[in-house]
Order: sequence, then C-alpha cells, then structure tokens
Amino acid sequence: MPQSTTNNNWSFQPLHRQRSTSGYPQHVLNTVPETAVLTTPPPTRKPLTIQIAGVAAAESGHKRRFLAARKKPKSAMKMLADTEREEALNLQIEFEWVLRQEVHAILKQLRSILVECAHRFPVPLYENEGKKTEKFILTVSPDQLKAVLTLTGDAITQADISFKLCKAPSQTQRTSITHDSPWKLQQVQDAANHLQTAINHIDDVDDSYHFKTSDEVLHVIGNILDALQRGRNSLLVPKKKPIDELIKGRNMKSLVPNLPEDLAVSFYLQSHKLIIAVYQLLNNQGTMRFDSRQAEASVQWLNDVLLLLMNGQKLCQQLKDKISVFSVYKDFTVGSRSPSALSY
Repeated sequence: MPQSTTNNNWSFQPLHRQRSTSGYPQHVLNTVPETAVLTTPPPTRKPLTIQIAGVAAAESGHKRRFLAARKKPKSAMKMLADTEREEALNLQIEFEWVLRQEVHAILKQLRSILVECAHRFPVPLYENEGKKTEKFILTVSPDQLKAVLTLTGDAITQADISFKLCKAPSQTQRTSITHDSPWKLQQVQDAANHLQTAINHIDDVDDSYHFKTSDEVLHVIGNILDALQRGRNSLLVPKKKPIDELIKGRNMKSLVPNLPEDLAVSFYLQSHKLIIAVYQLLNNQGTMRFDSRQAEASVQWLNDVLLLLMNGQKLCQQLKDKISVFSVYKDFTVGSRSPSALSY
C-alpha cells in the first residue's frame, strides 16, 4: 500500500502551521462559523410617512411636519391667454398715453412746420407780408423763346415776351404784360388756401381736449393730410386746358398787343419751376393740331414750400400709422381697462 502523503506534503497544511514550523510567529485567523447568529444591528430606517392633502403624518412618536402643496401646472392655452391679456393691457396703457400726450405734441410740431411754410409763400399768410418781388429770365436758344418777367406775389406784373412762329421761323412775335393788367398765377393762391385749411384743422383742436378713441385722431389727421396733399398737387400738377380754352382765357387779355387767334401763351408752375409755353394752332390738310415751345426757370421759394409740405405730410403719416395700430381695439376708451374690451 502506498504511504500517505498527507502529513508529508507541507502545501496542504494550514498557513499558521506552515509558518510555525518555519520560525514565524503563529497567527490564528478568527473565523465565524456559518451557523453563527449575526449580532450586527440592521441599518436605521426612517419612519414611513404618508402625505395627505399636503400634510405628512409620521408614525407615532414622531413630529408632524407640513409640506407645501404642489401647484397644478398651467396648460399651454391658459399661458397663451394670460400673455395676450397682459400684452393687451400694456397696449391700452400706451394707447392712453399717446392720446393724452403724444397727439397734442405732434400737432404742435406740425403746426410749426406749416406756419414756417406759410412764411415762404409770396402772398399774405400768417403774418407774412407777401408781395415778394423776383425777376426771372426764361429762354430757349437760339432765340426760339424768351421771356424777361417780374413775379410779384402770385402774379406776373411785368413781362417782355418774344418767340418765333413754327410756320414762319424767320418771323418773331412780340408781346408784353404790364402792371395795369397782371397775369394771375392761380396755383399759388390755391396752394396757400389749402395750407391755410390744414392749419385751421390743427387750430380747431383745443390744447386741453382729451381724445377718447383712435377714430377721433384719425379723422383730424385725415383732414390735415387731404389739405396738404391738395396744396402740393396745386404746385406739382398744373391743370390741363384745351387749346381753345387757353386762347379764350382771361389771362390772354393781359397781353399787349393781343396775339392772333391761332396763338396762345401760358404761364404755370410745375414742381419748383416757373414755365412759359407758347402754342400755335396748325391746319394740316383739314386736321387741326398744335405746336409748342416752352422755357423754364427755377424758383427757390417753391422748392422750400414743397419741402416743408412734404415734411408735414410725413409727420402726419407717422402719427396716422401709430394710431392705426390701436384701431383694431375698437372698444378702447381712455380710463376703461375692462377685460371685456380686449380681444383674444
């Protein structure tokens, strides 16, 4: 029988025995039998709490503590409605301020511009003495048409006119205007009248008056804009007349000597220019037509007037656009902030 090697094989000996035989101090490992009862206490657990209506109730022996109730989240539609309501209220506050303060400030500024414009007119208007006298030379070379004239206020008080006929280029026709019978420029007086109307619309609004709705402001601004537009059009777009009406016109009687019945002279304003036009009726094989020549000169006060009128129109339009933003709230009135007046 082979000899047992259990005791001779040191690798199978417990560690403390191997070391004890080698001169090392004996170390015994403390081992715990698997059947031993655990004596380590379990971890401490917090008492169970139950939350009812925002109150946390602990087990007996523990104090009660109060918890804040959680708010129910708002729906997207509710948040949108609240935002629109806030915006509408802010818009109404701004609307009231515009009606009470800004409208009157802009009307005052507008009146200053229009009065300055009135002072540029050569006719009596808003402490403007008028009757300003200027001399102009209107010519088309080579000697086709020439007019040396004096403009006083809204009338040509003196002029020497010479022009060559279309059917007889070598023949020169001459005529003149004298102080006894001036040539009236109706466009100047029409523009001045419309400007006067625009200023009157501003003066009709008392400084202490409180506008209540946007329609009130838009009505006043609309009247002013219409008057200013008519005033500018009077200077920018001269009225067109048939040739026969020009020949029989009242101003033709101002010419000395009178012209033949197939000739007509016209003075008019267009933009910043004073223009003279000569028309001649021609019979071409039974068909009537006319030929014309014209000359022009720039007038400084016309340029100033048109610029000031345009500035006045821009200021009116800016106020009109701003008020129009509030016009969608038809129920807005000063001092009324009822939610029923707001549209969502």
